[in-house]
Order: sequence, then structure tokens, then C-alpha cells
Amino acid sequence: MRILGITIPNNKHLDVGLTALYGIGISRARKILKEVGIDPIVKADTLTVDQENAIRKVIETMSIEGSLKREISSNIKRLKDIKSYRGIRHMRRLPVNGQRTKTNSRTIRGNVRKTMASGRRKESKT
Repeated sequence: MRILGITIPNNKHLDVGLTALYGIGISRARKILKEVGIDPIVKADTLTVDQENAIRKVIETMSIEGSLKREISSNIKRLKDIKSYRGIRHMRRLPVNGQRTKTNSRTIRGNVRKTMASGRRKESKT
């Protein structure tokens, strides 16, 4: 099954398989399946064409994949343009939501570890 150019895995339950789409998590996937009336435990390869089309119809009304990514990037660009606190944090590649920066900010800054090793140099074989 393919939705918006993304292949939904056949070997997983449908509620987990729908999370392959950017912008759909497990709770949103279960809400979609409840709205359509499909059991979340069903696998993607056992769906009928009508069920696939019903899921596709609900998902296409939502803002996901490319449109969601564009929306998020435009929101960040707006924050940078007006030079708000959050925008400046984005510009400087620092944590935005109030996290500490003395430690534990490796995710946003890249996994930089600048601690010294044991101090011993490796002996060269000659």
C-alpha cells in the first residue's frame, strides 16, 4: 500500500505502519483508523481497495509530509526574521525550548565530545 509516495510496510500492524508517514504518530494513526472503522491490528496487505481508499481520503485532508515540513520551516524562518528569542536560538543552533546547555545539548549541536583521552600516546611500531 502506498500513500503520498510512501510505502506502508506490510509486516507491521496498520497503526504502526501508518507512522512511516511524516506527521503521523501512533495516536493520530489510531484516530484515523477509528474514523474509517478499521481494526488497528490488521496488516496493510490484508486491506481491501475500498479500505485503502478510505484511509487515503482521510490522510489527504491532513497536513503531512511535504506540506507539513514547509509549514514548519516557514514558522522557523518567521521567528528568525522577527529576531525573537526562539528565532535567535535557532540561528545559533542552540536548544530552543529552555533546555540546559552546560551538558546534554549534544543533539542540536552535533555529538561533540571534546574530553581528553587517557593522556597516553600510542606507541608506534618501528
